[in-house]
Amino acid sequence: MSHAKFNYQSLAELQQDIEKRGLAIPIAATVDIVRQPITIGSKTIPNRLSILPMEGCDGTADGKPDELTVRRYNRFAQGGAGLLWFEATAVVHEGRANPWQLQINELTKDSLKAMLEESLQAARTAGHERPFTILQLTHSGRNSRPDGSPRQVIAARAAHLEDKLVEGYHMITDQELKELEDTYVHAAEMAAEAGFDAVDIKSSHGYLLAELLMAHTREGIYGGSFENRTRLLCNIVEKIKSKVGDKLVLAVRLGAYDSVPGGWGTDENDYRKPDLTEPVKLIKILNRKGVALFNISAGNPYYNPHVTRPYDAGSYLPPTHPLEQVSLLLNAARELQAAVPDAIVMGSGLTWLRQYAPYVAAGCIEAKWMKLAGFGRQAFAYPDFAQDILKTGNLDTSKLCLACSKCTAIMRDGGRSGCVPRDAQVYAPIYRQGREGKPPYESDHVDEHV
Repeated sequence: MSHAKFNYQSLAELQQDIEKRGLAIPIAATVDIVRQPITIGSKTIPNRLSILPMEGCDGTADGKPDELTVRRYNRFAQGGAGLLWFEATAVVHEGRANPWQLQINELTKDSLKAMLEESLQAARTAGHERPFTILQLTHSGRNSRPDGSPRQVIAARAAHLEDKLVEGYHMITDQELKELEDTYVHAAEMAAEAGFDAVDIKSSHGYLLAELLMAHTREGIYGGSFENRTRLLCNIVEKIKSKVGDKLVLAVRLGAYDSVPGGWGTDENDYRKPDLTEPVKLIKILNRKGVALFNISAGNPYYNPHVTRPYDAGSYLPPTHPLEQVSLLLNAARELQAAVPDAIVMGSGLTWLRQYAPYVAAGCIEAKWMKLAGFGRQAFAYPDFAQDILKTGNLDTSKLCLACSKCTAIMRDGGRSGCVPRDAQVYAPIYRQGREGKPPYESDHVDEHV
């Protein structure tokens, strides 16, 4: 199936193309089901629409939220989604993906709390029920650039990424990984003190914990066998559960398949095809250990971004039609939800479907493929998408994400990320500046940055 841009003129036309291509993507007749609340622990998620963790690369040099960070979450909260999944927040400085990534520590905790409280107030002011909130905890591993230049911390050698290794990379030791377990626990405690409802132990997209899942050749207690490769994630979950008990809901953003040679969740004979045998085994273990919510993604945005977020335009032309990638992502959620029927699984990959995404989201929830529908780039472009779906069942086509990848280009250029076409006053100048190769943050921005 060759790549093609979105060009469907009706829901029926989309349905016909899905059937023609032999794909499995359910479509509902109405979106009524997304309006239903769902209980998680002692709390309620007021509807089934969620904001995925979308990093803005717009914090301060010391890891606090900055004005654009706060602006973004206020807009998300005003938009009416039932769940706000706050972006990747590093647990240590050396694990930051860029110099502007959020970090959680004793110095930043109060600023994260203030951002959370302001977003919840924004939701109240807009007349929405309180959204469920999650803080994503991360270590960027080989993608770490805490000071602007690569400071790669790798967990295993990877053939498909050998050409991306930089001189002086560091193979993280077993002792360092063991120490990270307690670092994550302390980060979770601070997230609870800040008022978040849940923490997410990020294990996706090639970051440190996800790289360990494919560390077949690593020696020691964190590599080789399935038990060893999943040890760090499982230990962190166990320790957080033991320490904070029911103060926090535990979540994991799990990469279901890497689509790389020798990758996690991939077919031995064709790495482009998922084999979810190990992911199913892991999600059952994590659920037994207390993880109640799973956010399912796939791929590595640094290597094969079309797998993670099907697009119309990007840094390369994908070898397959975007609908195939949408189908793979949704079916991964289906298989993993079936493995843990009592847990809440959130699916992703819906944004490319534009105005028809609400009907696919509702179809997946009706079919029990997932219990929550997550939107990422769509929220950048159209922060009040949920409110419109909940009120009218429809999306305004003039506000939709165009899957143009400019929000990603900004990140790669070292700037603050947002939607260039739909939020042009703020982000078009940043985009142009990056394309011209100028230093990031060369502007009249109020805070001083390194």
